Amino acid sequence: MGTALQLLFTGLGIGSIYALVALGFVLIFRATNVVNFAQGDFAMLGAFSMVILAVELGVPYWLAILITIVIMGIFGALFNLGVYYPLRNRSFLPVIISTIGASILLENGMLAAHGPQPETLPSIFNSPGFNVGPVFFDCQYLVVLAVTLLMVGFQYLLFERTLLGKKMQATSQDKEMASMLGIPVALMIMITFIYSSILGGMAGILVAPILFVSVGMGSSIALKAFAATIIGGFGDVSGAIMGGLALGVVETFGAAYISVPYKDAFAFLVLLVFLLFRPQGIFGEKVGEKA
Repeated sequence: MGTALQLLFTGLGIGSIYALVALGFVLIFRATNVVNFAQGDFAMLGAFSMVILAVELGVPYWLAILITIVIMGIFGALFNLGVYYPLRNRSFLPVIISTIGASILLENGMLAAHGPQPETLPSIFNSPGFNVGPVFFDCQYLVVLAVTLLMVGFQYLLFERTLLGKKMQATSQDKEMASMLGIPVALMIMITFIYSSILGGMAGILVAPILFVSVGMGSSIALKAFAATIIGGFGDVSGAIMGGLALGVVETFGAAYISVPYKDAFAFLVLLVFLLFRPQGIFGEKVGEKA
């Protein structure tokens, strides 16, 4: 039982990273009706920003976090202007291809600028964690879970309790009608990209002390986060969070009890099962079309 609880805690910590990136997928999909395949690279940029600021330049840790969040917000605005906005009136396919191209550009650009050598980011905590009975609570994993809960709460307050959130929801549901009602659609989409980029950057900040910071880390996180959005129900915020947490737990238990080398395959095995038996996901609804 102690081992199972330990694995559950670890799985929820890893799943929280997937949930944050999956949330970015969902927000951009709802706002623009396209999938941003560069979302995982936002996490990679956030992690490398922390390494450069906190490790290489010696900037105080908390200040490095704030600077990274600001950088990611600016990057989200530039990403919107450079990747999505020029193709906003085209079909979804050119935009998706554009995000894939942006992902390749970001990874190769970081590879050229920083090299292929993986980096490490120390944790902000002096103590690694503490024991409660048979379970060791790692401080970094606790922070990951706490930040994820805070972002979920913030997400709820933003969309359900603020006028800005209502405008963003209206834009995601019907851009033409929102524009007719006087909502600045382009600005709402811009804010969505900024917020999504910050979410990705925060995921990178949180996971950097746990994993090696490398150019390919974004692709790995993005694939599992994308699987999480499908499992949870594509376009559903609650589904993205639950799907991410579930995948983290499945991956951790699979690695512990079945095979460590094949741990990355378990997420896609779960995805395959859902595509076969419940393609609309956990919270998704069946959609029918007339012939």
